[in-house]
Amino acid sequence: MPLTDSFRAARWVRTLNLVLQAVLFLTLFGGLNYLARNHAWRFDLTEQRRYSLSAETVAYLQNLPRPVHIVVTLTEDSDNPEIAQASRDLRGLLREYAYASDHDENRRIKVDFIDVYQRRREADQLGITEANAIILICGDKRRTVTLAEIYQVENGNTKVAFRGEQAITAAILDVSSPERKKIYFLAGHGELSAEDIDPVRGLSLLREMLRQRNFEVDTLNLGYLRRVPADASLLVAVYPQGKFQPLEQELLRQYLSADAGRLILLLPPGYPHGLEDLLLDWGVLVDDDMIYDSGAQNITEEGDLLLRFLAPHPVTRTLLDYRLFPRIGPARSVRPDPGRTMGNGLTVTTLAATSTTAWGEVSYRIPSAHEFTPGVDIRPLPGMEPKDRLGVVIASERVSVRGNLPFSVRGGRLVVFGTGDLIANNRISDVANQNIFLGAVNWTVDRDSQFNIPARPIDRFQLSLSAGELSRLRYTLLLALPAAAGLLGLLVYWTRRS
Repeated sequence: MPLTDSFRAARWVRTLNLVLQAVLFLTLFGGLNYLARNHAWRFDLTEQRRYSLSAETVAYLQNLPRPVHIVVTLTEDSDNPEIAQASRDLRGLLREYAYASDHDENRRIKVDFIDVYQRRREADQLGITEANAIILICGDKRRTVTLAEIYQVENGNTKVAFRGEQAITAAILDVSSPERKKIYFLAGHGELSAEDIDPVRGLSLLREMLRQRNFEVDTLNLGYLRRVPADASLLVAVYPQGKFQPLEQELLRQYLSADAGRLILLLPPGYPHGLEDLLLDWGVLVDDDMIYDSGAQNITEEGDLLLRFLAPHPVTRTLLDYRLFPRIGPARSVRPDPGRTMGNGLTVTTLAATSTTAWGEVSYRIPSAHEFTPGVDIRPLPGMEPKDRLGVVIASERVSVRGNLPFSVRGGRLVVFGTGDLIANNRISDVANQNIFLGAVNWTVDRDSQFNIPARPIDRFQLSLSAGELSRLRYTLLLALPAAAGLLGLLVYWTRRS
């Protein structure tokens, strides 16, 4: 009998096979752990990327000026189910914050979960006495984030979305920045007010959004003060209904040019603004017209205009990524000045434009049917970008080279919207409107990373079963499924026997 056919050889072959399988399994397990440890490949395939930090948050974490210590005093074993659930939600979120800064030698984000009752000494050293809170500490500055800030609640006490990333990122920006950038809203010409809560005339919701993003908001009347404050990082004029006086225009011109200032204008149709010379200096023309569009797909049921053309730019990055289109009310056309001087460091970009079926009607004040009149109404100029479209939002930036410096020096920045109520309380809830304006704010103040952190929806599943249906479901789970598995096993057994 050959050795290869003996029972002893078969046992050795079977043993060797099992050993090789064990070695291969351990090698695979060790290799996967090596890759996971040294090559952090992560893929979030969930809808809305709910288990990943937004690109904006990651950008902020990479540029934090000072490290932040996040201490959570919530516990998962709390008798309160809401606190236990909040602790679980925050643990997963804060793990991502720590991971985002894990490869940073300064470890800008440190996260600790502390039970103030069981770890009393550590809590005392940090000066923390309150339970069920999120405390952010940076040097001598600290801020507490409450549970009410991390959930969006509707209908009294129903949690519909998790807003943890919004609240935590805003708090990190607050405690880590030694000072806030200050935004002044211009007043004195009938502009919308940041203190007004009126749905149509107020900007109170926008004010809160800016404060959450670590901006300080104030009001400025150039006619009274007759100067631009030295701490102004950005000036914003929303829906001016009166003309700026020559002195005010000159102050804004000096602020933009000499001080490399930043200005955002939201100019509604039908109102003279008195800033023609300033805008010409920055290569921008604002027409006295009203935009109409004959394409039904470009107009909403409420009569709002949809801006479906968006040019690649830091202001529009998020809108392009998520295919969001601003919805605006009455608008006028805004376009680059075709006669502007080239080669002087001025860059003018049309950020958002109408469809190819839109036109700017000059005689919009006359009550009549709105139809395009050749030679009178405004159509896109041949050879001007974007082709066959009317611009509604324009950005202008001046960059120059001084002396023999090997790099350019950034000057002022200007963004002009051809609509006035884009960010009023009744429109700012539109995600696209939020993003294009906040994108303009971030770009003008050199915070080019976008603040686009959507709330994460909380999915709930509820079964409405009667007592009989619940009883049948119970017996099915307890008896039917095991019986089916046993029957399948018998069938396999008899099949192999035969």
